[in-house]
Amino acid sequence: MSNERLIYLPLGGAGEIGMNTYVYGWGAPGKERLILADIGVTFPDMDGSPGVDIIMADIEWLVERADRIEGIFITHAHEDHVGAVGHLWDQLKAPVYARAFTGHHARRKIEEYGHNPETVRITPAWPEQVEAGPFKVGFAPISHSIPESSALIIDTPAGRIVHTGDFKLDETPLVGEPFDEGFWRGIGKEGVHALVCDSTNVFSPLPGRSEASVGPEIVKLVRDAPGMVVATTFASNVARVKTLADAGVEAGRSICLLGRAMRRMIEAAVLTGVVTDFPKTISPEEAEEIPRQNVMLLVTGSQGERRAASAALSRGKYLGLELAEGDTFLFSSKTIPGNEKGVIRVMNALSEKGVDVVDDSSNLYHVSGHANRPDLERMHEIIQPKMVIPMHGEHRHLREHAKFAAAKGMGAILAVNGSMVDLTGDVPDIVEYVEAGRTYLDGKIKIGALDGIVRDRIRMAMNGHVIVSVVMEDDEMLGEPWVDLMGLPEIGMSGAPLSDVLEEDLSQLIGRSTRTTRSDDDDLEDDIRKTVRKSADDEIGKKPEVTVVISRLS
Repeated sequence: MSNERLIYLPLGGAGEIGMNTYVYGWGAPGKERLILADIGVTFPDMDGSPGVDIIMADIEWLVERADRIEGIFITHAHEDHVGAVGHLWDQLKAPVYARAFTGHHARRKIEEYGHNPETVRITPAWPEQVEAGPFKVGFAPISHSIPESSALIIDTPAGRIVHTGDFKLDETPLVGEPFDEGFWRGIGKEGVHALVCDSTNVFSPLPGRSEASVGPEIVKLVRDAPGMVVATTFASNVARVKTLADAGVEAGRSICLLGRAMRRMIEAAVLTGVVTDFPKTISPEEAEEIPRQNVMLLVTGSQGERRAASAALSRGKYLGLELAEGDTFLFSSKTIPGNEKGVIRVMNALSEKGVDVVDDSSNLYHVSGHANRPDLERMHEIIQPKMVIPMHGEHRHLREHAKFAAAKGMGAILAVNGSMVDLTGDVPDIVEYVEAGRTYLDGKIKIGALDGIVRDRIRMAMNGHVIVSVVMEDDEMLGEPWVDLMGLPEIGMSGAPLSDVLEEDLSQLIGRSTRTTRSDDDDLEDDIRKTVRKSADDEIGKKPEVTVVISRLS
């Protein structure tokens, strides 16, 4: 009997929203040939990762097995699925496969890091398949909130896997391919061993709505608005951007795109043939010359990003354009959990300008790109898999998805990042746990989440920082110690300058220290640090981070 096995290993995206990075393998344990489905990023927050640019999966496990990777397959062009390909490809050096629109973005990312963009191989949709070692992989069109989204149909020696990527059941998506139930029933009838499935909206009780339902409501809003209309959505949601633009044109307005990401997405959609009839747009300079009631701006920044066009307009002018009382600002988007503060900050700043802010609390101006609970149940029924492996969701999403799949008689398991699942038999089984950490892009450098750099940054932000400088000659102090304060109050509880208090306490410390302590840098530094933290705590109620610089004259 063969001891070869089929494994599934999420390194990102299972137990969280974003950073999707999934490994499949076939072969003898420890010798499996591997493929990677997606290689995405997630984004930092000021609470847990201040100063970090983006966050990627820790791929050390993959790097150690890079000679066994047959290919990297990208399901679609959202950043949480393709965003890390440029940053991490040089560690893996495997061919990248994607459809045209997704491949356009992947090539740009690869090229930005000095690698050959032809590494990304543009792949036709199903029934074409890529032979990747023991796997045959095809891109099956499926609807989502970005063009050319694809599920991966992965044929393996142990049976067929359907890896959904992100999806919804939308038969009228306006841009991109509609959901084709007949096609997917055909895939199911051929036999599906495992359905590895998006879980994002498992708690949404109503069936998902079509993108086509949004347009008429937006037209009404834009037509009735008295002043300038500004709308924001995800730049990657090309269908929504086009819906907004079409609505503006129908209401007699000229369309102006603001924000590099939005222009780049529309240009890519036109270049790859995804969109052939996007309305004519005008420049910001032209928009300035047109009466306000005849202009509609489509802008980036639906998630409250500080540097995006939405936030800039809320603060003042952006490329010469400025909002005024009576204008309307539409958020045609859902706020991603964790981004609420940023979005509300922009909304309030707009309100202070007298702008009427319209969000999606009415459920009229946005539809999700992910399958709701009834849609997931319908997908299970269409595919009829032996087992369901929930992915793309927080722990509670995965758990709920696994529970209702098991209740329908399918094998199911909750597998979070780092869980290696054996899919070979009829029931999935976790056989190993792999370290599944995070890698931060911090400026131009990649650092580990556990390296301590960001932890130290957080501690400095919370507690402030004191630099102590001391000059020693042999075992005697020359002059007095001096301190520099960062992020701390200048005056303490005693009413004296904090720096004076600390310097006096340090002078006393060093003056009464033993000759042995004064001649040993480590002991002296330790005593200085303890004294600064205690004195600062007494004066201001904070124990700051302390850097001690001891200079010795020979």
